[in-house]
Formats: sequence, C-alpha cells, structure tokens
Amino acid sequence: MLLLASGSPRRAQLLTALDVTFEVRVKPDIDENYPAHLRGAQIAEYLAHRKAAAYDDEVAAGHAVLTADTIVVLDDEVLNKPTDAADAHRMLRRLSGRTHEVFTGVCLRRGTHAWLLHDRTAVTFAPLTDDEIAQYIARHRPLDKAGAYGAQDWIGLAAITRLEGSYFTVMGLPTHRVYEILREAEIS
Repeated sequence: MLLLASGSPRRAQLLTALDVTFEVRVKPDIDENYPAHLRGAQIAEYLAHRKAAAYDDEVAAGHAVLTADTIVVLDDEVLNKPTDAADAHRMLRRLSGRTHEVFTGVCLRRGTHAWLLHDRTAVTFAPLTDDEIAQYIARHRPLDKAGAYGAQDWIGLAAITRLEGSYFTVMGLPTHRVYEILREAEIS
C-alpha cells in the first residue's frame, strides 16, 4: 500500500488523477527547519527526506511512503507559508510583476530503497495592486501555502503570466517525475 504522507488536498487530487491507489496518513509536528547553508532544490529535497524519515514504522511494516515539500524562492530568499495576512501581503507584493522559482522535493521510500528528487518551475506574475492582493488573501486564505499563493486559485488564473516548467510542480507534486519513480518502484 502506498501512503501519501501529506495533508495537502492538492497532492491527493494529483495522485488520484494519476490513477494511483493510496491512503493519506499524516503525522503532526514534523520539524521543517533546515540547515542554513542549503539552497533551493537542496531545501526541498532535504525537507521531503526529513518527512519520509518520520515514517520508519510504516516502511518497516511493508508500506511505501511518498512525501513532498514545496518552497518558493525569490532573490535567494525562501518564502515559506506566511505567518498571518500581513506576511502574506508582504510576500505577494514582492512577487508582483516578477519571476520567482518554485521547487518541489519528493521522497519515495519502499523497503530499503529511497528515491529522492526535485523539480523546478520558474513562475512570472503580472503586477498586482494592493487591493487585488488584499482580496485574494481574504477570499482564498493562502496562509497554508508556500509563497502565500496557490497556482490553482484566482491568482493563478489572473496573475501567472508565464511558467517555465511544470504547473503541477507549482501545485506541490511534479506528477511526471512522481510517475517515473512509482513505475520504477512497481507501485500503481
């Protein structure tokens, strides 16, 4: 049995769309701190691997475990999940009219083997007004999203003008890469 170790409804939706049979199993309070010397893809992979390490018992019981972590990077600064609406506004103001990077790290553990990978997408936003940002925050409540936005929300429809890479990486699961490792691990 494949366990999706994520509470993200978007990741579950994407795995379902891949026709993968899985069960969601989330452990609370996994430390998402990372060493200060890590950058971009290294951070996303480190966090995905750290999350997977919390499922040693499930892997020992014969389950495969899939974890992921998505980060947003602008000017070498990681924009994590905002702490409140003001922090979300600050992040979106910084992203407005600019290009940033989104990295999603993925770890699949099965038996004694672990697959660790990342995918990168460059995302360009149109300029946003303060009113548009405030409305987005009020209506879509992006406090649980890296960089304070979801590509599948209003902001993706109205403000993302260019993607270089996979849209699904921005949503939180690079499905094309995940499909490759699931196939290699003989999980369907």
